[in-house]
Amino acid sequence: MAGSPSRSASRRLQLPLLCLFLQGATAVLFAVFVRYNHETDASVWHRGNHSNADSEFYFRYPSFQDVHAMVFVGFGFLMVFLQRYGFSSVGFTFLLASFALQWSTLVQGFLHSFDSGHIHVGIESMINADFCAGAVLISFGAILGKTGPAQLLLMALLEVVLFGINEFVLLNLLGVRDAGGSMTIHTFGAYFGLVLSRVLYRPQLEKSRHRQGSIYHSDLFAMIGTIFLWIFWPSFNSALTALGAGQHRTALNTYYSLAASTLGTFALSALVGEDGRLDMVHIQNAALAGGVVVGTSSEMMLTPFGSLAAGFLAGTVSTLGYKFFTPILELKFKVQDTCGVHNLHGMPGVLGALLGVLVAGLATREAYGDGLESVFPLIAEGQRSATSQAVHQLFGLFVTLLFASVGGALGGLLLKLPFLDSPEDSQCYEDQVHWEVPGEHEVKAQRPLRMEEADTQA
Repeated sequence: MAGSPSRSASRRLQLPLLCLFLQGATAVLFAVFVRYNHETDASVWHRGNHSNADSEFYFRYPSFQDVHAMVFVGFGFLMVFLQRYGFSSVGFTFLLASFALQWSTLVQGFLHSFDSGHIHVGIESMINADFCAGAVLISFGAILGKTGPAQLLLMALLEVVLFGINEFVLLNLLGVRDAGGSMTIHTFGAYFGLVLSRVLYRPQLEKSRHRQGSIYHSDLFAMIGTIFLWIFWPSFNSALTALGAGQHRTALNTYYSLAASTLGTFALSALVGEDGRLDMVHIQNAALAGGVVVGTSSEMMLTPFGSLAAGFLAGTVSTLGYKFFTPILELKFKVQDTCGVHNLHGMPGVLGALLGVLVAGLATREAYGDGLESVFPLIAEGQRSATSQAVHQLFGLFVTLLFASVGGALGGLLLKLPFLDSPEDSQCYEDQVHWEVPGEHEVKAQRPLRMEEADTQA
């Protein structure tokens, strides 16, 4: 089960050494560069004669808690549908997110909040770091079960940097509006992971195909992740929008879009299912597409009807993707997308970006009133027309796809380095490769991996 002595020794050393190196380097960089921002620094805050109740912490922290729960509980449990990979799904989510939020604090800090030689952190930087971790976990879903933890940490090391650069180009240089991250989080994370999966393509993955499916209780646990994500998604999209009407509107648009995508998913799942029966894979994933599709436009004047229409469209497109497009993706394009991130994050993310193009192009002073400045400041200041803003939104989508594709290709080449510990084709989707599994030596509790390998070879 553990493989050859050399593989066991490599596995014993690679992860500990990489964790120690990355944590040590991050700690040194924090010591040198990271400081509290003016909202957090006791001397600066109180010198400004502020009341403690004025702190933005009290307005943002509830949203941060929701986003944090989505990252660590929602994403983790959404991926436990694999019958023998639950420890890895939850455990590696924990590992990747814990590293990504530290590394992204540095990367995003250098790009967004570097002043007087220091990165200044507060509640907003915590939320932004979690957003970046979410993109990394979306990419993780595309290669779930086919990579080791050391490979995943290296993927996060590269992806966080490219995520930060792409976000900086879109938000700061192009002036793109993307409150809920349809482009910067979902589209980027999905296509980074899909290209990565293509580079890491395994032609002999059939040897592990019998473990790629779910069983009754693993699907039930995965629904825990779905429900967490579904409930908290309005906070995810609205966490960093302008306080007041903008944040309120973002939560409302996401709320209605999620509800409509759920009904669309149930309708299409029964329609295309065998004998009219529902498929739990569709319900676990496509029902969430409504949160993705309004990510870009959620703070805009999308209208409640627009939210319902967008959500229903996303739910149906995502369900059809799981039913028809996922097999084509593997057979024709050789992309082995374990979690179907193309259907939940990729296609809805692109649709969300295009919806943002449409709604931005329709923006008028009459529709937004004084709120135009908080949603489209460049239009309000007369630097851009609505049409120009729409063009910039569309260009931002192409930039994101470019960064994601090039980054995924580079990441794939990095993860294919021969010294990195990658599970063999016959050991994919199996916890016992990397975890001590209770009952693994008891035949009745769980068949040892070597027995399954013998069955596969026979």
